[in-house]
Amino acid sequence: MKEKIYIFLCLLCLSAWGYAEDKYAYLSMRHEVRIGWGDQIFESLIWHNPVYRARTVPADYTQLYHENYRHSQHFWAEYQYRFKKWFSLGGMTDLSFVHWDDVTRNGLGEELTRDKGHYFFNLVIMPTIRFTYYHHPNVNLYSGLGVGMDINGGTETDGLGRHTVVGAAMNITVFGVSANYKRWFCTVDFGGMYALRNANTIFMASSRMINVGLGARF
Repeated sequence: MKEKIYIFLCLLCLSAWGYAEDKYAYLSMRHEVRIGWGDQIFESLIWHNPVYRARTVPADYTQLYHENYRHSQHFWAEYQYRFKKWFSLGGMTDLSFVHWDDVTRNGLGEELTRDKGHYFFNLVIMPTIRFTYYHHPNVNLYSGLGVGMDINGGTETDGLGRHTVVGAAMNITVFGVSANYKRWFCTVDFGGMYALRNANTIFMASSRMINVGLGARF
């Protein structure tokens, strides 16, 4: 009986040692690169096709509508360097577009002219930090924060006639999870991106609420 217990304890120690080695090897990969996609829920709520068009007024009445909105969603890339097993620092860039047509209609709702090619974009560049509070060879749980700048531009102009302006940007990862296989992994983040020039000019608010990504560590 004692021999069986001894053998069992030896096997248990070997198993734990092997797990620790795998975990140590995983944490020793300090560089991380990932690319991904994020939603444009905020943009689709603010910039969308008109819910009403004039149809019962004189035909010589004209009105300009923004129609046929297309939302590119967010495409982003991020690099992180792990200083501690729980703390990493890096940088992220995120790009998104919204396109639409300017359509002139008469009072009966009939289309008179359509001017295509209108759009705006948001290009976000920011340093990011991440706090990983749960480690496992197959799963990580983390939260993060990024603060930087947003370059907003496109076919439209602001009150000063500028096509491109720069504002502040922030991204919050309230909760993130990564599923790992050796050096490869996929992620799902929940949070939001915010960008504005001032209190009257808001580019994004709670955009990118859901992000998915693919990456590698080395």
